[in-house]
Amino acid sequence: MVKKTVSVFALLGANILGGFAIQAAPVQGAAQAPAMTVGVRRITETQYRHTIADVFGPAIKVEARFEPERREEGLLALGSAMLSLTSSGFEQYFALARSISEQVLSEQGRETAVACQPTDAAKPDAECARQFVARYGELLFRRPLTPAEIQSRLNISARGAKQTGDFYAGLELALTSLLVAPEFLFRIESAEPDPAAPHQYRLDAFSKATRLSFLLWDTTPDAELLSAARSGALHSQDELERQVDRMLAAPKFNDGARAFFADMFQLDGFGNLVKDPSIYPKFDQSVAEAAREQMLLRTIDLLVRRQGDYRDLFTARDAFLNRSLAAVYQVPYASRAQWMTYVFPQDSERSGILTDIGFLALHAHPGTSSPTRRGIKVLEIFMCQATPQPPANVDFSTVQDSTKGTVRGRLLDHMENEGCSGCHRRTDPLGLALEHFDGLGQLRTMENGVPIDVTAQLKNITIEGARGVGEYLRNEPKVPACLVRNVYSYGVGEKTYGRDKAYLAEQTKAFIASGYRFPALVRQVASSPEFFKVIAPKSKPKAPVAEATVTQLQSTVE
Repeated sequence: MVKKTVSVFALLGANILGGFAIQAAPVQGAAQAPAMTVGVRRITETQYRHTIADVFGPAIKVEARFEPERREEGLLALGSAMLSLTSSGFEQYFALARSISEQVLSEQGRETAVACQPTDAAKPDAECARQFVARYGELLFRRPLTPAEIQSRLNISARGAKQTGDFYAGLELALTSLLVAPEFLFRIESAEPDPAAPHQYRLDAFSKATRLSFLLWDTTPDAELLSAARSGALHSQDELERQVDRMLAAPKFNDGARAFFADMFQLDGFGNLVKDPSIYPKFDQSVAEAAREQMLLRTIDLLVRRQGDYRDLFTARDAFLNRSLAAVYQVPYASRAQWMTYVFPQDSERSGILTDIGFLALHAHPGTSSPTRRGIKVLEIFMCQATPQPPANVDFSTVQDSTKGTVRGRLLDHMENEGCSGCHRRTDPLGLALEHFDGLGQLRTMENGVPIDVTAQLKNITIEGARGVGEYLRNEPKVPACLVRNVYSYGVGEKTYGRDKAYLAEQTKAFIASGYRFPALVRQVASSPEFFKVIAPKSKPKAPVAEATVTQLQSTVE
């Protein structure tokens, strides 16, 4: 059996520890004028997985640990623009690329993956390899490959086929080089001179298609969207709106919405969630996974499937339960299905997403609840209000003493600290109103033998329990404005600034006028010129370089 050992050298002449130095390359369909790179974002784990499934089919297994992601201003989508690859991270991507290539070009897989037949399966076939590389390169790079990019893969394929005596082994190496290229692992957005506005730039059509596809579908553009980009039709407002409507109507919009809300709700935290088993014996990994899924099922069912009012997310009494969650909620589980819908009684304190055990458990301590954490996250996630870090010299011993009365009493003592009261008066009332739920999200009314008081005063408003928090958020104008800001920032991968204030206010008014419908919000943002705007460069952009890819892929036979 032939064993291939592959070494990868010199990505763009830059050390992978320091990141990739990427410049735009002229591609088919783009204006023949100087272009510039205006954005580079590392694709997320879900974007990677969705892309592989869409390009090669859902049967391809993606088994790997991905590089950690970074959250900025509440969103991983903003942190992705600041990420590079560590050497160990690149090795993981490389091993994964080889695994995917082997699956795609296995004896069973090649029948559908390779549309042509080589003249001799034991020798290189440049034309058949060219068809394969051009087809998959465009889907993976989210634009057509340049002649130089194609030729480098043809050279790799030919070298591999000669050394192994196997045409498909050569294709494996070419595909591997596509899957480890920065043009795949990073979303590289390019701008070109705008023919309608002298001295200004616009996103090129393929960058537009990519931005649309990752917002709406969390994956690479499909053939139809790439075709609209290649022809330049995507620069037309009519074609842009047609594509947005088509994509919103597709089942893959569920994937895009799930990815957005998983980011906004900070559900990546479930990967590190731990609970003290002596205090919460019902908690295990299956409960954590189910709690995360429950929050997404609730959200997608209400906002995408039923196209309901976003504000109902905070007050609706219906929920999705599986067997492991039913035990925590103390609800009988009689369904044979994996998930069942359940409506909590009208007088129940379970009301809205803040009373899902996912939110309650995620924002608590391993052995206790945490009104402060919960209050901070309500403000941060749903109102886009950040809370500063506490002073370094704060004494937390009082608030952490679980034997001293209730959490409420300990926090009131803690708030006497002059350096803490300013923030705690903002965060704690919302969290204290959720105190009928313990650190796992289980309902309780007593703590250390003392009845729990869930009334709270926020400015001039009195909030009574979890239902009061839900009603407060339902009527708070900052909540829909925060969603609008998050959708926009998530899509463009940039923080919002003062220059965006008027646009965001306009989009918020339109969102309210739509009845707070999430698909309508996504449509109006994705079809607006501001979604694709490019800030003019301070200096003249450099001429594009020929290629940004793996410059050497060597194969030896052992």
